[in-house]
Amino acid sequence: MQFISNSMQETKALARQMGKLAPAGTVIALNGEMGAGKTHFCQGLAKGLGIERHIVSPTFTLINEYEGRMPFYHMDMYRLCEEDEFFDLGLEEYFTAPGLTAIEWAQNLGSFLPATCVQIDFVLGEKEDSRILQITCAEKDRAWIEEAIKNANFGY
Repeated sequence: MQFISNSMQETKALARQMGKLAPAGTVIALNGEMGAGKTHFCQGLAKGLGIERHIVSPTFTLINEYEGRMPFYHMDMYRLCEEDEFFDLGLEEYFTAPGLTAIEWAQNLGSFLPATCVQIDFVLGEKEDSRILQITCAEKDRAWIEEAIKNANFGY
């Protein structure tokens, strides 16, 4: 699936809908270059989960946990140099946790990413704030993601 966002607000609006609809146990892998919108997307996910706290990227702490309609585990793997570091930290337990896990810089995890995670690749668009979000998911996730795209309120 592909979603074209023309602004940070549209990116957050889609993520907010995904946060409202995602089932417990969902892992979302976010990939894209610096400034592509991964953290803004996580802020939208948190809003959709009913979390009012300010969401920042956990670049130096690696993971932040928040309570909403279900737990939200926000990871940032930017500082990982080798995928084995992830295993050494024991973070794979979040992949089976009863919440929503979002991983910025997920490409740094390599083979440790669950095969059934929702992959979102952020590609910079031609306009300054536009982004193309390439969404790859298992069949079990297709319906709720399509509903989130359909119902994203761009008046966010």
